[in-house]
Amino acid sequence: MAIQLILASASPRRKELLDQIRVSYEVYPVNLDETPLPNEKPLAYVRRLAAEKSAACVAELNTQLPVLAADTAVILGDLILGKPQNQKDAVEMLTRLSGKTHQVYSAISLRGREHRQAVSITGVTFRSLTEREIIDYWHTGEPIDKAGSYAIQGMGCIFVESIVGSFSGVVGLPLFETAELLTKQGIEFFK
Repeated sequence: MAIQLILASASPRRKELLDQIRVSYEVYPVNLDETPLPNEKPLAYVRRLAAEKSAACVAELNTQLPVLAADTAVILGDLILGKPQNQKDAVEMLTRLSGKTHQVYSAISLRGREHRQAVSITGVTFRSLTEREIIDYWHTGEPIDKAGSYAIQGMGCIFVESIVGSFSGVVGLPLFETAELLTKQGIEFFK
């Protein structure tokens, strides 16, 4: 199958999601500073990062193929919970999420004939967590490179009481919105 797009991400989860909808792609990750700007709101933050990732990839590759990039953040109130720096950081994040509903913002940016973006916002409710299970979860290694210190598609699913919105968006690439943008770019499915 001919390559349909460039994925500007090294995320194994995003690759698995594109594989799920049978999109043919090449991976070309870009590394950017993901620090929020002063007073940057969560929605602006994820949109900016996704757009900057796709723009950086286009600039580096000078390709004619569409470039897809994404950014996912866990949001509690107006607080952006990124990837944990260490165990203490992860324990603090998961303690904050315990027994509460938070949002997962997942922005996508597709550059081809034109630049289009979309955002998925999903509500995720955690049951109350004990300190012991948070620490045990940290020791599995799963939270290390995950926004909000958990993976809904992994062992972290046992913390999730309910979700309202896109499961794939929480994983890192909202497939409904992605498919819409790819269709507008002329990428066909079911062939």
